[in-house]
Amino acid sequence: MRAEVEGLRNKVSSLESLQESEISRLCVDIATDRRRLAALEHPIKEPGKTVAFRAEKIEKYLLSRQDHRAAFETLKGMLQVDNIRLNEAIKVLIATSDHSYVIQKEKTGDKRKRSLIMLPK
Repeated sequence: MRAEVEGLRNKVSSLESLQESEISRLCVDIATDRRRLAALEHPIKEPGKTVAFRAEKIEKYLLSRQDHRAAFETLKGMLQVDNIRLNEAIKVLIATSDHSYVIQKEKTGDKRKRSLIMLPK
């Protein structure tokens, strides 16, 4: 009788360890699948030529200015783009440039107006 109970205990413990290993494997598979799906749903895209050109143009403009500052409205007019395209170009500029940039809101007057400032190296 004792041998039979001991055999059953051994079988139960081996089944428990098998179950734990299977659950661990499933967790790893789920995590891997989630990473793959995230990569497919939100691929990392390189900026297009036009956006990169606009970012380069903004950088050159800021370098040419003595105070290295430009209002967003000025940049929109210079590039002849809307707010969305300007923000895309600024995002690419900040991500790819050697310089550091700050976006500053106007302190007086219309608080919605913003300026892009190139910081010294």
